[in-house]
Amino acid sequence: MLGLIRRLQQRHWRERSKAERVELQSVVTWYLTTWFFSLSWLLLPLLGGLHRRPVPLVLGGLLLVVAVLQCADANRLTRPVLDHYLGRAELPPRALRGSAVLLGLALALTVALGVLDGADGVTTRFAIGASLLPFGLLYGLVVPIAVFLRRSAALGVLLMAALGLAHPDGTGIFMTGIVTAFGTLFALIACRCGAWTLAVLWEAERAREVEARLAVAEERLRFGRDLHDVLGRNLSVISLKSELAVQLARRGRPEAVEQMIEVQRIAQESQREVRDVVRGYREADLVVELAGAQGVLSAAGIDCQVRAEADGLPAAVQAALGWVVREAATNVLRHGDAGRCTVGLRVREGRVVLTVENDGAAGPSGDGGSGLAGLRERLAAVDGTLEAGLVGKDRFRLVAAVPLVQRVSGVTT
Repeated sequence: MLGLIRRLQQRHWRERSKAERVELQSVVTWYLTTWFFSLSWLLLPLLGGLHRRPVPLVLGGLLLVVAVLQCADANRLTRPVLDHYLGRAELPPRALRGSAVLLGLALALTVALGVLDGADGVTTRFAIGASLLPFGLLYGLVVPIAVFLRRSAALGVLLMAALGLAHPDGTGIFMTGIVTAFGTLFALIACRCGAWTLAVLWEAERAREVEARLAVAEERLRFGRDLHDVLGRNLSVISLKSELAVQLARRGRPEAVEQMIEVQRIAQESQREVRDVVRGYREADLVVELAGAQGVLSAAGIDCQVRAEADGLPAAVQAALGWVVREAATNVLRHGDAGRCTVGLRVREGRVVLTVENDGAAGPSGDGGSGLAGLRERLAAVDGTLEAGLVGKDRFRLVAAVPLVQRVSGVTT
């Protein structure tokens, strides 16, 4: 049984993002709220306030059956109504017709109990509130608040008039209105506030994803600008000199050879500059990579803390660890649902150790992924090692270690 519970938790909880978890918790709360308040407001008063005569007992039993049907129908429609409110799906025009019929039947049975004096006034009023709640939780998300309040007020006046005609008691009529108002407002607040919170949460989640994509796009634009600055002028010169060489060659002028030699020189220079740009992109300074990772993760709404001792490290070590920082930051953005990430870099016992740890890991470690495999290959070139995996339930830790003393062809450097 415990294994089944763990599997259900893994499948239905841990694999969900934070926004999905909050939504699931809200929906389950609405399910339980409907049953708890509807039955407690109805079942307990009926047990003590229902008169023990055949007709009241039959009406009370029918009212309990209708209440159960109301709760079941409300649970069935909670998801579609919420999706409609959040703009994810359209609700069929007559989706709430069955709920409205059950509401009318429950109120009719309640009024019949009051008119026939089958229950005391307190029981009748609690039954009205219990009947209004399941439908109100749904209807409050479908129509505007003003429409909901107007129609609820009209229904309250109708109930007060029906019970007032049977028992013209001013206090009883007033309490009927109070209970009706409380039931409708409670349903409206319970559904509308929770759904509005979910709407804000999903909007923030979408903004976070957009910020992360913009951060990646900005880095691509930076790289594109560097390439444009390097190649734009040289390619223009190559085009002009090639055209000049063609014209000179057509005229049989020997200067055409000199122009083509110049074109060749500029092309070789462009190749060298492009390699420098790519090398600078691939082997950026470790301090720059750490600052860039912190900026990208912070822009994505992740609390990122960096504690690094990167001064005086060899260029090869910085290049390898810079790639590790870049890949680790990418994994934090793409996988799981991290809210906090810590990056530590320290030198101990002749080794540089880089640790990246984040929460919100959605599943098992990706040891077989191509990104981590590529990092292991890069670290192997500098005698480094890489360890990555889950730590605890939802924390993922990546540890890269590179010795300061490198070995090349069996020679210590």
